[in-house]
Amino acid sequence: MDLRSIIIAGVGGQGLVLATRIISEAAFKAGLDVKTNDVVGLSQRGGTVWGTVKMAETVHSPNILPGEADIVLGMEPLEALRWSHGLKEGGLVILNTNRVYPTPVLLEKEKYPEEEIEKLKEKFKVIEIDAQAEAKASGNIRAANTIILGVLSNFLEIEDEVWHEVLKENVPKKAVEENLVAFRRGKAYVRE
Repeated sequence: MDLRSIIIAGVGGQGLVLATRIISEAAFKAGLDVKTNDVVGLSQRGGTVWGTVKMAETVHSPNILPGEADIVLGMEPLEALRWSHGLKEGGLVILNTNRVYPTPVLLEKEKYPEEEIEKLKEKFKVIEIDAQAEAKASGNIRAANTIILGVLSNFLEIEDEVWHEVLKENVPKKAVEENLVAFRRGKAYVRE
């Protein structure tokens, strides 16, 4: 596989660390060299969090310079916008449309940047998905990130069986089947 660089962007409490781990473990089990990092120290619930995953036959650093990422996995639209500077020209944004409004927006001191988020489509390929609604339809609203991972899997050369194995190892035992259904639903979303 050619080098794939992914930025995962979200807010505290969305499960970014677990999503980053699942992506990394799937790549590793697929025989790739993987480097990853995430920044969550000041996240608190609702605060900005992000991570990176780089995978290829050989990877020397998890750091992704501006304009080098292939994919931004936006668990929240504003966070996807914030990290879009990291994408290479024509890169892919997988965008969960479920908004988590920051405090200044809730206090009506700032506007949520709807227009700027919409303009991402002018520069990048954007796949929008309401991951919470899709997860609810899969039987577990808490599987929203698994929906997003299913979407992502269409753009990585990692077999579904590997993803399934990693999901089984990382989600609660009682939620395995619902997460597998959610993963398949996310994967099929791109094909529809």
